[in-house]
Amino acid sequence: MANTTNSPAPSQDICLSMLREMDRDRYLACLLSPADKRPHLAALYAFNAEIARVRDVVREPLPGEIRLQWWRDLLEGNAQGESTGNPVAAGLLTAVETFNLPRQTLVNMIEARIMDLYDDPLPDRNSFEGYSGETASALIQLASLILSPEDAVKSAEAAGHAGVAQAVAGALLLMPIHRSRHQVYLPLDILSATGLDRDSFLKADDRARVSAAVEAFAGLGQEHLVKARKAAPVPPSVFPAYLPVSLVELVLKRASRLGAAVYEQPLQAPQWRRQLVLLKASITRRF
Repeated sequence: MANTTNSPAPSQDICLSMLREMDRDRYLACLLSPADKRPHLAALYAFNAEIARVRDVVREPLPGEIRLQWWRDLLEGNAQGESTGNPVAAGLLTAVETFNLPRQTLVNMIEARIMDLYDDPLPDRNSFEGYSGETASALIQLASLILSPEDAVKSAEAAGHAGVAQAVAGALLLMPIHRSRHQVYLPLDILSATGLDRDSFLKADDRARVSAAVEAFAGLGQEHLVKARKAAPVPPSVFPAYLPVSLVELVLKRASRLGAAVYEQPLQAPQWRRQLVLLKASITRRF
């Protein structure tokens, strides 16, 4: 069984500090997690933040693919010597070794992020669900393995659906940024059903159709959130992995109300409200 009684490595302490700036909601979720698992969760979440923000720090896809390749090499054992100066890499490897995390799942997360570097939209809901499964859903499952390897398998179905709901909410939150890059995360079949294509959605001249597409996309997230809640109960031992999911419904409901206005008006709830939602979820164990 994994040894979780030892003090965390300095790199993992640094990861928690970094996460506070990189992903505030998951940082808060870490603080509401068991203290002995906190640094390992922070390393995992910081890794996720690093690969998710590659598009933010490169101008062309090729440098982005090189950055992602470095992480892939690290996990495949080809960049071990280079990890010592990178606290996120060192913390991630410690978590992988301590909890026997499946490296292929982490590699798949990296592979899925290649799509973020390009502007080609996903063709349909199934493709979006696949992308979500390898990113957001996988992150929940990996966090569950850190929290309780024995109980993680019991909530696999919930993790799958919760991850899709999270991915929808995340895409809605980032829509103004995506639009500035000419990216579209709404699947083409949703756009087509509302009489739009990629270019007309980005131009947003037909506000009614754009609103219908946003509402349909938010509806996809709500559908998976409902399924996640109806799945087998999440064991208390792994529930901290689901704390960020408690923030999803706020985004989905507001996006449905705003429609095309999501391009101009923020979807994110104030920090104080998000903190209260996370705290309530940690007490009630409901997301």
